[in-house]
Amino acid sequence: MSQYISLLGFLSIATMEQSSIVTALSISVLFFLVLLVLGWRKSYLLRKESDKLNESFTIDKEKEEHTYRDFTESHMYDNN
Repeated sequence: MSQYISLLGFLSIATMEQSSIVTALSISVLFFLVLLVLGWRKSYLLRKESDKLNESFTIDKEKEEHTYRDFTESHMYDNN
C-alpha cells in the first residue's frame, strides 16, 4: 500500500514537471510566433515602400528621358 502511495506521489510530481515544461514551451512558441508575425509585417511594409519608390523612380526616369538635350555643342567642347 505504501508503495502505491509513493508511486502516486511520484506520478503527481512527474505530471507537475511535465505541465511546467509544456507551459514553458507554449510561452516560447508564442513569443517566436509573435516575432515571426512582426517580421512578416515589416517585410510587407518594406516591399510596399520599395515598390512605391521604384514606381516614382521610373516616372522620374521617363520624364528625364523626354527632356534630355544634347549639350555637346556648347563652348566647352570647341565644336566651331
